[in-house]
Amino acid sequence: MAACGPQVLTSEQAWLKAAQTFIQETLCPAGKELNAQLTELVIDCVKTVWLSQEKRPGFSLPLSYSFVSVQNLRTHQRLPCCSHLSQSSSAYQVWAQGSGPNGNSLCQERLLLLGTLTDLSVQEHRNGSLYVRDNTGILGCELIDLDLSWLGHLFLFPSWSYLPPARWNSSGEGHLELWDAPVPVFPVTINLDPLTPIPVLYPEMASRLLRPRSKLRVMQRNLAGELVRLSALVKSQKKAYFVLSLGESSQAISQTVSQVSIIVQIPAQLVWHQVLRPGRAYVLTGLRVSKVRGQRYYVWMTSPSSHLMLLKPGCVQELELEEPFLEADPKPLPSPRKSQDRKGLKGLVRDSRLLHYAGTVTSVLNEPAGLYELDGKLVLCLAYQQFHSLRRVIRPGVCLELRDVHLLQSVGGGTTRPVIAPCLHGTILLRGFSYQKPGTRSSLQVHGASLYQHLVWERQLGLPLYMWATKTLEELACKLCPYVLRHHQFLQHSSPGNPSLGLQLLASSLDVLAPPGSPIRNAHSEILEEPHHCPLQKYARLQMPYCVPTLATLIKEGEHRAWASFDPKALLSFPETAHLPSCQLNRRLAWSWVCLLPCAFHPAQVLVGVLVASSHKDFLQLRDQSGSLPCLLLAKHSQPVTDPRLIGCLVWARKFQLVVERDVRSNFPSWKELEVAGFIKKRQARVYVQFFLSDALILPVPRTTLHSATPSAPYTELPCLERPHIVQSRLFLLSHKEALMKRNFCAPLGASSEMPKPALSFCVSGSWLGGTQRKEGNGWGLPEPLREQNKDQKVLLIFLGCSVRWFAVLHPGQVYRLVAPGASQTPVFEAECSSCMSQRPLELAGCVSCLTVQDEWTLEFHSSQDVSGVLGIPEALPKSSLTHLLSGNFTDSLVSFSAEILSRIPCGPPLTPHWMQPVFPCPTSIWLNFYRVTRPHSGPLPLAMSFLSPAFSSCGFVLIVPASAPRGGAVVRASLVPLRRL
Repeated sequence: MAACGPQVLTSEQAWLKAAQTFIQETLCPAGKELNAQLTELVIDCVKTVWLSQEKRPGFSLPLSYSFVSVQNLRTHQRLPCCSHLSQSSSAYQVWAQGSGPNGNSLCQERLLLLGTLTDLSVQEHRNGSLYVRDNTGILGCELIDLDLSWLGHLFLFPSWSYLPPARWNSSGEGHLELWDAPVPVFPVTINLDPLTPIPVLYPEMASRLLRPRSKLRVMQRNLAGELVRLSALVKSQKKAYFVLSLGESSQAISQTVSQVSIIVQIPAQLVWHQVLRPGRAYVLTGLRVSKVRGQRYYVWMTSPSSHLMLLKPGCVQELELEEPFLEADPKPLPSPRKSQDRKGLKGLVRDSRLLHYAGTVTSVLNEPAGLYELDGKLVLCLAYQQFHSLRRVIRPGVCLELRDVHLLQSVGGGTTRPVIAPCLHGTILLRGFSYQKPGTRSSLQVHGASLYQHLVWERQLGLPLYMWATKTLEELACKLCPYVLRHHQFLQHSSPGNPSLGLQLLASSLDVLAPPGSPIRNAHSEILEEPHHCPLQKYARLQMPYCVPTLATLIKEGEHRAWASFDPKALLSFPETAHLPSCQLNRRLAWSWVCLLPCAFHPAQVLVGVLVASSHKDFLQLRDQSGSLPCLLLAKHSQPVTDPRLIGCLVWARKFQLVVERDVRSNFPSWKELEVAGFIKKRQARVYVQFFLSDALILPVPRTTLHSATPSAPYTELPCLERPHIVQSRLFLLSHKEALMKRNFCAPLGASSEMPKPALSFCVSGSWLGGTQRKEGNGWGLPEPLREQNKDQKVLLIFLGCSVRWFAVLHPGQVYRLVAPGASQTPVFEAECSSCMSQRPLELAGCVSCLTVQDEWTLEFHSSQDVSGVLGIPEALPKSSLTHLLSGNFTDSLVSFSAEILSRIPCGPPLTPHWMQPVFPCPTSIWLNFYRVTRPHSGPLPLAMSFLSPAFSSCGFVLIVPASAPRGGAVVRASLVPLRRL
């Protein structure tokens, strides 16, 4: 034991020396020497708290604790933590059990925190918030029960927790949660009772002075009464204020019979909001009567000389007024309830219930939207009240007291639980901090706060519609983010002129459900006027307008409905079917289709996705997080989409057709066994969607900066894909496009000696329109003169690799601009790539040169009307009638015609090499009946097609086929272009 004495003494000396250094650097006024009295008082304060709870034999100082400054907390403490000087390790274990069985409690650190409690911010402004300050910095803090006498004094904080800023918020600051009352280092002066009673007015008499004809309101008065209501702390760009209401109770009926409201807007008095507690009696001195700007009534307001104190018996004296006409005001007649006046609206409008509630936060539903779960059974919506300071504190485990809040039941819009929502009239009081550390927030929980504020404060949405909007935005974000879009691209609301993509998607629906032009919320009226009126007072149950399923869910639901409606008997025509042999019967059942509209679902479905083009497919797709859906997108008059700028844009469509093609392999012996499902051996479905561009909202996706957003615009004005500033381009008129398939091309010089494999590719032929153009500012310069003026400008473009993605938007008869990045002074579009193709195919195509389109090159659509000389170029494939086409009078190898598909009956698969198989899987060849458009009275003509992707019944198409193909023969190369409305 004797050997331990010097070691303990040495440890204490080292601890005391560290304490002196900390006090000198952190607590002593700048430029002054160490104050021995201050050091002694700080150490005595630490000793008192350390020894207050339990016996600690052998140690009178907390040697395991170290002092920490505000700067050290902000700089080095990266994880949430807590420190409890008065608790032992075992006591901490009991304390931590309050966080629940998941072990998510705050980590304990042995730290001693001292500082001055103040309401002055870093900018020396007062806004009602509390801070802990020392010589190294300042930190915001929350305190459950504040005494005004504490402000400006040095304290030791025995029990506290620190929450650093979130990792995503690099510019944010952490904050402190002060669990227990702070211990003063210096004795705090207690305000003594006044020597003479304070003359006060009680609420009933004070309300009479607010009458217009009263002459006594010019004097400052003192008011006393019980605090019956406390509003939210309202902060605007100009000022901050809150309203408190003092009431006067009647002992006969045990309820408040009169009350008077007081506006507090002096910056130094805003901290009173953290002191006031409903149910306690207070005295406010130095009040004056003033008229609220923009209103017609008078209210009581505090003055710079006003003070707040507890009402103590014997310290006040009621003031007797001598004005003869201060008779009691007549009681106002009860105003009729609006809910009773609206019974003619089929009972749709309901009244919310105003109440008090105390509960514990059990879950964070959507923090940016202000949605939380209370006691596992209620939804707490804080969006209709400014809750910036509470946002950083509220997490599971926090105890709240809600005063004068609205209870709304059966709000609809996808919300099944009752909702509690405070308006500016009520307040939220913090009653207990959480033992749990904040959970890791996803990107969905980080972005979107400004967007949700816009919905409430500018769009003036009622609670049912707001709940539906937040739910829809959350579903959309889960559909599209983070791989298809970034969360900040979708949710960030920069300014009213640059709304986020999410708001643009909902704008048309919100304009119908909540038309613009609603009166802006007036905070003074919402808090002061009686009867109370706010956006939460009246509500109507919202029927779900629509839902936004994922593409995978939409495909699954489409397949389910398609097979649920599959009836073999309904697909066959009787009595002809009774005489069909088994092979023909099963062949007619092999393929069928069903078309589903959005209204077929309940609620109606909305199609949302990003339009993408693949280098492995010959069609466009809509994509979200769950997968992709083949898409047939049509422009005006059922013309194909030709604008490459649509690729990568966000698509929102409420009018569309979900087509499900059913392929069935069966062996029904006859029509009598059609109800026996066992004869169906295999079945599969193919789902795609088709819609018109005019029925969809097309939005470009911002790709540059975090806060960038592009306003909604017609698809013809969408910005081009991003590219370097140094670029060159050239216009060309596309005359002919071949099918997408695997082809052999000669390997370029210097390539690998291995045998090249067939590559997915396609070729287009056309004519150059002028020379190369270079970028000048936001436009293109004049075309450069051609090297050989007399040279034929016909060219064959080869699309390989990633450039295959342009297949779906390239169509004959259209003008495109081919854009190549790079600073090369040599026009890249005049180089010939004869190594990739022999001269014989070029001669057959009527071209003198070919060019391979590089992966980094892009395409832009260009109106042919803006290019001179385009109209004079003849069509490569003039349209012909189907009858004339099959008459055998044509000598051209390719022709074009228009026809309508009447039906399709699969037959045996074609005998074609594997490398010639189509890109889109087609298990069997397809018999088509074409209805001749030019001569509608002619009968349908059958034609066998082995490659058709995709085929639609009852749709008009332009089909390019060889004219020499015999009737009933196989067509090796075909291209379908829709013509008429679906």
